[in-house]
Amino acid sequence: MAFYLGRLMCGALLASTAFVGSSVACELKIGSPAVLSGPAAQWGLALRGAVEFVAKETMEEKRLVIDGTECTVSTHVIDSKYTAEGAASAMSALAADGVKVIVGAVGSPEVTGMKPVATRNRMVAMVNSFAKNAIGPQWPSVFHIGPGPSAWASPIIDAGLERFKFDTVAIVAPNDQGGTDIASVNAQIFKDKGLSVTEEYYQRGTTNFAPIITRIMSTNPGALDLASSPAGDAGIIVKQLRQAGFTGPVFRLGGPGFDEIARVAGGVDVLKDFLWYEPVYMDDNLRALEEKYQKLMGSPRPENSDFFRWVFAARMMVKAAQAAGSVDDSEKIAAALRELPVEDENIGKGYWIGESFFGINQEMSYPFAIGVVENGEQQPFIHADAVKED
Repeated sequence: MAFYLGRLMCGALLASTAFVGSSVACELKIGSPAVLSGPAAQWGLALRGAVEFVAKETMEEKRLVIDGTECTVSTHVIDSKYTAEGAASAMSALAADGVKVIVGAVGSPEVTGMKPVATRNRMVAMVNSFAKNAIGPQWPSVFHIGPGPSAWASPIIDAGLERFKFDTVAIVAPNDQGGTDIASVNAQIFKDKGLSVTEEYYQRGTTNFAPIITRIMSTNPGALDLASSPAGDAGIIVKQLRQAGFTGPVFRLGGPGFDEIARVAGGVDVLKDFLWYEPVYMDDNLRALEEKYQKLMGSPRPENSDFFRWVFAARMMVKAAQAAGSVDDSEKIAAALRELPVEDENIGKGYWIGESFFGINQEMSYPFAIGVVENGEQQPFIHADAVKED
């Protein structure tokens, strides 16, 4: 009898200890399938830098407190290799590690591979993809980091038409969904403005662009859109086009990457006339964020300006976990995220959009900037208001 009571008391003590431990432990695991290798690595490094910064910021400033317990935040970043297969593999590994909150990936090929895994494992994700089906009602726990070309290409094209005279444009992009979806959206917007459009696609991983340059030059376009070509590829294409005698303006309507494009091309003077999308409009608030990153992380923030959008996305996930009162219930976190205002202390206020294009109101929209190089000299950024749906 004494033995039985002893075992009973011991069992009760263990159960009590487990209960106390589970109530004290509070860890938000943020997973990121991020491209860390290849020509698109700059985007993935910006993503990794952002989530690592937000994790440290959250803990140092006690931004996530659930049931009186200060939560820790850990990051789990896996190279997605910028492929659907790589992202699916990374997501499966994250799921096996018990990760329920995902910030990433950066491109359409990855997002295509990760969405089924996220749905199957009940993970809530904030993705960056300019694919036509980046998000949708069939993936209710997948959110969009920010508007794609369907929202911001038009004002950038208008800025180009105002400065440079042209009536034809050639679009060049990779021949996978990450390229064709964006290029087709851009092409339709150009056509809606009365321009004649040709499209040229290449195999992702191509290193010899000479045949493509020859075909583009043969059409004698008045302008060029690099669409979603990785920054490294885009820099080579611009450099070779300029060497071949192309003098028209070049658009980058598939995401940021100006610094890397200019570097690979050989400098801003080689770009000559160039317009691109910048995710954010740099002001004192964003410079303060840069300074904060430097102070917390001990190094300058990642070069790619997508860093700011990923900070916004990761902070929104932390806010959603706080509002949901959970670090691992993805459905509660997703429900809380839908109700949060689109607002960030450094980027400013925006809107939830996406219903008209994707069929689901889960895309963040906030102010952005239009970058312009004219006659080989970089001009001040143009501020563009957040796009709002009726």
